[in-house]
Amino acid sequence: MLDLSPSTYFARKKRPKSARRLRDEQLMPLIEQVHAESGGTYGARRITRALRRKGHEVARCTVERLMAELGIEGVIRGRRRRTTI
Repeated sequence: MLDLSPSTYFARKKRPKSARRLRDEQLMPLIEQVHAESGGTYGARRITRALRRKGHEVARCTVERLMAELGIEGVIRGRRRRTTI
């Protein structure tokens, strides 16, 4: 089903979490908290700025990736541009 040998599966399962995964697990609750505090309106740029103000050094691309993983989006304001009539 997975196209993996059993030894590969169990070796991967036994391997410790990577540094990136550990950092992601620390940042995810913070991102959710900032998003909730904003009433669900903040996008990746504003969440990044808010986290930096709180003392967490994080890149915007990291916040974008984690927001996508969490299923969080910012609010898109304004009207959509109509290009074809």
